[in-house]
Amino acid sequence: MPRTREELEEIERRILAPYAQFSGDARGRDYPEKPPLWRTQYQRDRDRVIHSRAFRRLEYKTQVFLNGSGDHLRTRLTHTIEVAAVSRNIASALKLNSDLAETIALAHDLGHSPFGHKGETALARLMKGHGGFEHNQQSLRVVELLEQKYPDFPGLNLTWEVREGLAKHYTSYDHPDKRKGFDAKNSSLEAQIANLADEITYYSHDLDDGMDSGLLSEQKLVQNVGIFAQAARLVKREHGNLPDECRRYFIIRTIIDMQIHDVVETSERLILAANVNSADDVRRFPRALIQHSPERREVNLELRDFLYKNLYFNPVVHQPNMLAVKMLKELFSYFLKHPKEIGESAKKRVKKIGLHRAVCDYIAGMTDRYVMLEHQRIFGTTSGPETSGE
Repeated sequence: MPRTREELEEIERRILAPYAQFSGDARGRDYPEKPPLWRTQYQRDRDRVIHSRAFRRLEYKTQVFLNGSGDHLRTRLTHTIEVAAVSRNIASALKLNSDLAETIALAHDLGHSPFGHKGETALARLMKGHGGFEHNQQSLRVVELLEQKYPDFPGLNLTWEVREGLAKHYTSYDHPDKRKGFDAKNSSLEAQIANLADEITYYSHDLDDGMDSGLLSEQKLVQNVGIFAQAARLVKREHGNLPDECRRYFIIRTIIDMQIHDVVETSERLILAANVNSADDVRRFPRALIQHSPERREVNLELRDFLYKNLYFNPVVHQPNMLAVKMLKELFSYFLKHPKEIGESAKKRVKKIGLHRAVCDYIAGMTDRYVMLEHQRIFGTTSGPETSGE
C-alpha cells in the first residue's frame, strides 16, 4: 500500500522537534482544495513551485555575471537550487521541517527581475510613486496571482507558511505593517533557515564564480579574507597540494561547511535558551533564532565587503550589467507608451492594477535574453554585451 499523507504527517510528529512547523498544522490555502493523497501539504507546494513557469525562467536570469557570460557560471536557477540544498541540510540537522525550508528556498527568487540586483534597483526606481518594486513582494505576486496554471484559482495557491516565508522582508519585527496577514514578530524557523541559507550560498558561490572567471585571485583572497585563508589552510593540511580546480572547489566547500556548522550550533543554543515549544512560540519570539555566531558574522562581513569592492563593481561585471539595465529602462518607457505590446496576461490586468504595475509585472517576468531580444526588435539593436556562452 502507498504511504499516505496522514502517515507522513505522523512521521513528522515523531521525528521533528516540537517547535518545527508540522505540515499537519498548516493553516491552509487561500482557495480550499482536497488534500494530497501521498504527499504532505509542503511537498505539494514544492512540486508546484518546481513546475511553475517562473521557476523555469530563472535559468536565464542573472545571478552576478550577465546570463550567457559563461557556461559554468551560476544563474538565478542554479543559485536557487543551491539555496534549497543548504536549507534542507540545516533544517534536517536541527530536526525541523526540511520540506518547508526547501520549498521556501525554491520559491524565494521567483519574482526576481532580469539582470540581478541592478535590474531590481532599476525597477524600484521606475516604480517609485506607483507602489515600488521588491523581488520578495514580487515572488508573492507570482505565486498568488501571476502564474496561471490551474482552473479554479489564480497563482499556485500555496500554503500560508510558504507564503509567510516569501514575505520575510515584510513580516519581520521592524516592518509589521508591510504585508497584511503576515504580521507576527517572526516567521517559522524553516523560513529563517531559507533566509540565512540564501546568504551563505550567495557569497560563497559568488566567490567561486569570481575565481572561475579570473576576476578574483586565490593569493589576494588569502591575504584579505580571513574565512578564505582559514579554509585554504585546512584544505592544504588535510589534502596536500591539489590541482587548481579541485583546490578551489574544496576551499569553497570548506567555507560552506564551516558556515553551516556555525549556524546549526549557534541556532541550537539560541532555540534552547528561548524555551520555545511550538512554531507559533517561534513567531512570537522577538528575535530570529536561526543565526550565525557574532564571530562568524564578523568574518562574513569581511567577505561581503571584499566581494563588493573586487567583484560586484568590477568593470567586467558592472559595465555589461549597466548596459543591460539601460535596455530594461528603455523597454519600460516604451511599453508605457505602447501598452498594447505587453503580454496578454499583463494587458488584461491594466484596468485593475494600473499600467505601471502591469508593465512592471511583464518586464519583471522576462529573462535576460528576452529583454535583449525585445530591445532588438523594438529599437533595432541590443546596445548591450555579447550573450553567447563559452
